Amino acid sequence: MKIFILPGLTTVLIALFVDQVTKFFVMDNASSFATGIQILPIFDLVYVQNDGVSFGMFGGMPWWGLSALALVICTVLGVMLFRSDNHIEAVALGAIIGGALGNVVDRFRFQAVTDFLSFHIAGLYWPAFNLADVFVVCGVGVLLLYPLRRARFQA
Repeated sequence: MKIFILPGLTTVLIALFVDQVTKFFVMDNASSFATGIQILPIFDLVYVQNDGVSFGMFGGMPWWGLSALALVICTVLGVMLFRSDNHIEAVALGAIIGGALGNVVDRFRFQAVTDFLSFHIAGLYWPAFNLADVFVVCGVGVLLLYPLRRARFQA
């Protein structure tokens, strides 16, 4: 086993754990979050069950279909993780896999994903999301930006 796999697998577990703990807290306090809790003038904590994917797309599609698609993607990313040749790529892939699995766990348990982070400004609201989504976006961002950093220092 390559030494790069361990940081990636650790990141999978951390992302999955943090995501599920935060969703448990929100669901356990759903009545408090139902109307929203203002944290900042542009940020609220809310309780939303999303049966679609990003931005509610594919809402109403069978939960098992979205779960199966996510598991196929996680499998491909898992192969990439095992082939990874550096820590940064492994951690980024781990974040994506852990976040995706966090949402898959929700789909299996509740047939929807629990979202609770809501940003807004001047009456315009970004669709609510969760920490699994944050892990996925950050992982993708690192995968996209890391090669640019590498190329800059090699030039």
